[in-house]
Amino acid sequence: MTEIPASAAPAKAADETSGAGDTSGTGSAHGALKIAHRSPLRKFLSSSPAYMGLVLIVLVLLFSVLRPEAFPTTATGRNISLDISVLLVMAVGMTYVMVAGGFDLSIGSVLVFSGVVMAKTMSAIGGDGTFVVVAGMVAAVIAGTAWGVLNGVCITLLKVPALITTLGTMGAALGASQIMTKGTDVTTVPNTLLKITTSRPLGFSWLVYVAVVVALVGGLILAFTRFGRHTYLVGSNDESARRAGINVNRHLIKLYAISGALAGVAGAMSLTRFATTTISGHATDSLQVITGVVLGGTSLYGGIGSVLGTVVGIFIPAVLQNGFVVTHVQPYWQQVVIGFVLITAVYVDHLKRARRDRS
Repeated sequence: MTEIPASAAPAKAADETSGAGDTSGTGSAHGALKIAHRSPLRKFLSSSPAYMGLVLIVLVLLFSVLRPEAFPTTATGRNISLDISVLLVMAVGMTYVMVAGGFDLSIGSVLVFSGVVMAKTMSAIGGDGTFVVVAGMVAAVIAGTAWGVLNGVCITLLKVPALITTLGTMGAALGASQIMTKGTDVTTVPNTLLKITTSRPLGFSWLVYVAVVVALVGGLILAFTRFGRHTYLVGSNDESARRAGINVNRHLIKLYAISGALAGVAGAMSLTRFATTTISGHATDSLQVITGVVLGGTSLYGGIGSVLGTVVGIFIPAVLQNGFVVTHVQPYWQQVVIGFVLITAVYVDHLKRARRDRS
């Protein structure tokens, strides 16, 4: 493992978020001693995931009081879990990218492209059965990974800004999907895939379990592995990361590849859920994912974030949407509320960053 200098300021941001510990970096010795003696529970309670978790609890209680016969039900829980499953898988990849100081607007289009590739692959193989479905899913993940690698190469080697690169691949992936399908959704899928769609072990769709596994594995890797620590360090200060011996370009390419691969998984999940490619149904997926990740406490400046926070952040819009439906409030209000909450979250992140810079 590469030795990271204790004096590197980025270590503070990485440890502060991942829960591995806190160092003051360039701060005073008194500040370092004070931070070092903070208990893990106190650190968590003062973190963004804890604050947004409180907001989520308040929302659940509010809608439960307003409609006790409709909102706090098993059916509502299942609907919310299913609604966020595809978004959560993409949000895990987005968390990695944003913790490293990056950005990915292309994931919604990559989802569509991967779903089309999966459908076309299964159609080309023909027939039915598990092998056909598995082959299609593998093709979807490979397709998503390829777009992710392309993003990473353009950003790191060609030095094209992440916003422009992923905006370009967003249009390219969607256009390629429309070329492959001539603008018409693919609606013929094997019966085996339909059986997966209708199967609900313990009352929940298989898609929910896939999202749980992705979030759990992604969270553990980001919080407790060298790969995760390198991700935080790259996002905090890429120059310090280079001095610590990290190949920053290669690491960023890996992160965008992960984001693309998870968008491919999400594409397979979407096709499984709807049994059609839904080409025009994912125009706002990227914004929804970014909103959830930011609400969960991941900094737009990089170096801070967690998958746990992302899970909480993704739940908030879904709870609002379902709550507005059961309370007969126009769903358009959801966008108003989420917009102001998002602005507030970014402003709080700015204040925290300014306070860290002064310390």
